[in-house]
Amino acid sequence: MHKTIALGPFALESGIELPDVVVAYTEFGTFDPAHNNAVLVTHGYTSGPAMLEPGPLTAEGAWDGFLQPDGALDPRFWHVICMNMLGSSYGTTGPNTLNPATGQTWGPGFPAITLRDIVAVQRLALKKLGVPHLRAVVGPSYGGFQALQWALDYPDDVDAIGVIVSGLSTPPGLSAESQRRALAALPGWQGGWHGWTPVMIESMTALRLNTLRAYGLERFYQDQFASTGECQAHLQAASRAWAEQFDANSLVILAGAAEAFDSRPLLDRLRAKTLIMQCSTDALFPPDPQTPVLLERANIPEFRYRVLESPYGHLASGIEWRQVDQELHWLLEPRACRLPPEIKAVS
Repeated sequence: MHKTIALGPFALESGIELPDVVVAYTEFGTFDPAHNNAVLVTHGYTSGPAMLEPGPLTAEGAWDGFLQPDGALDPRFWHVICMNMLGSSYGTTGPNTLNPATGQTWGPGFPAITLRDIVAVQRLALKKLGVPHLRAVVGPSYGGFQALQWALDYPDDVDAIGVIVSGLSTPPGLSAESQRRALAALPGWQGGWHGWTPVMIESMTALRLNTLRAYGLERFYQDQFASTGECQAHLQAASRAWAEQFDANSLVILAGAAEAFDSRPLLDRLRAKTLIMQCSTDALFPPDPQTPVLLERANIPEFRYRVLESPYGHLASGIEWRQVDQELHWLLEPRACRLPPEIKAVS
């Protein structure tokens, strides 16, 4: 179940002030006495805080496996928090929320934001929740960008970062303008004032279907279901469920926030323990042999680069969570120990 926290007005990097910013989040586990056991999980471009909740695998997340007993994010040890990004569609202030000045949703009028804005809002929300420091920030895909931005902007606030099925910079072609052009070609777009009409939902369902195929979900369903018809029915259902919830304007806003992201010139500023994992079959973030070279040159105090061998592409971090879990255990050691003596934790 999502919770929300109100932050009040927030000044964006552009100088524009957003009134009454609200952040939606999920949390698992509790604080230790010093509130030093918090881990922030950052979600992907089109997913949200539900990535940590049990359910069907439909996006860049499905990370509930890590919360299992003795998983890397075991809530008996960690206070795990996942916040919906500023500008997204799952309860945080964004294009589908009310603009107090007009009494209508922001729609395409939502102001442009940056990754630094997204991370700054997360930091403000965490402070209000009583989190003085983060043991780690970890996330897949766009969540990896956020983890890197955290370590660059607030090096004293985070000990470790996990950049999973992601990279050091935005993939070519991702921009607000490219997303806006693609959406403009869809029936029902209406300049962003689409109103979730049936024709727009059908358009977004088709768009999502292509995305999930590219991410590797079709391959996963082929391995799970006996017939092609059953596989395609599950793909169609997953795509439609997303289309009925996600505001297309958020595709534009979040693409714009990431379009200039490039951590490569700044890696020598990283002080956090760093894990970067890329999947062998990921078309979006294919393994890059230059990544470990750049990390080595940057003299990062402690880092690992790993290639996740999997046929499931961009979705591999959730499907192959046991492989990723081993590396997250390394990232989070030493583990916060909060179990009573009679309960033994298995490393």
